[in-house]
Amino acid sequence: MNKLDQLKKMTTIVSDSGEFEEIKNYHPTDATTNPSLILAASTKPEYQFLIEEAIQWGKKQSKASTELKDQILDKLFVNFGLEILKIVPGRVSTEVDARLSFDKESSINKARHLINLYEAAGIDRKRILIKLATTWEGIKAAEILEKEQIHCNMTLLFSLPQAIGCADAHATLISPFVGRILDWYKKSEGKESYPPAQDPGVISVTEIFHYYKKFGINTQIMGASFRNSDEILELSGCDLLTIAPKLLQELQKAEGSVPRKLDPEVSKKMNIAPISLDEKKFRFLLNENAMATEKLAEGIRTFSKDIVKLEKLIEQRL
Repeated sequence: MNKLDQLKKMTTIVSDSGEFEEIKNYHPTDATTNPSLILAASTKPEYQFLIEEAIQWGKKQSKASTELKDQILDKLFVNFGLEILKIVPGRVSTEVDARLSFDKESSINKARHLINLYEAAGIDRKRILIKLATTWEGIKAAEILEKEQIHCNMTLLFSLPQAIGCADAHATLISPFVGRILDWYKKSEGKESYPPAQDPGVISVTEIFHYYKKFGINTQIMGASFRNSDEILELSGCDLLTIAPKLLQELQKAEGSVPRKLDPEVSKKMNIAPISLDEKKFRFLLNENAMATEKLAEGIRTFSKDIVKLEKLIEQRL
């Protein structure tokens, strides 16, 4: 049995891609998308029909130029999600515009609109995860959305305080970014690499896993943004892992045993103190973590830039 098949026995595997033609090869349970992945896919000929359909749909909804772009962009994200849902048996994650990361009300309204588009296409909201950046405003938006049975995937998460805030909001799922944490530490400490068990991203997700399982938190943990397969295997036993097609292929070709590294029963026996958070404490603890502060800000900027690029791509087609 290859390493991917072994991993599937203890962890739910999620494909991290906007390209549904690639997803078909690895039979993941769920799939995640983000603006950068959608942008990359949108430049390829085989996905042009999704852009054209979104444009034609958008023109019927609005005549105002600014509103028209918003409508088309939302429909484009949903179009990719709809195609992915034809392949995966579980859920797809669709991201709220990163430019709304510090706007609770607008994030809520955008999430509701995306869900309405999916439901209009006949998709049950249980199969959709709305991705929100793990800012304080994103967390408070998720708290309201979850009460409406709009399930949230908290992204751009780099620290335990962010994870605790999401748990307090009863978010369905969090996506701690393993590889981006590694990137920061390699640059900061001037290292080329770390042994898998000492990888800072692996350590961060392991800490969150133990905290959640110690206190019986229902929010699911989905390790994300991997740089190599060693990081993935070091988190075997995590609730979910979202993996790019290149690394899925590597694991599928690899032989050898895959031992469980994360075990809830071990976590329950650990001596961990609970942490209570309000907005002031959240902001202070996040500010104290230079890596988390910088990577959260950088991630929001990157996704925002790629949304602007997608808007320009749409403008060229109008």
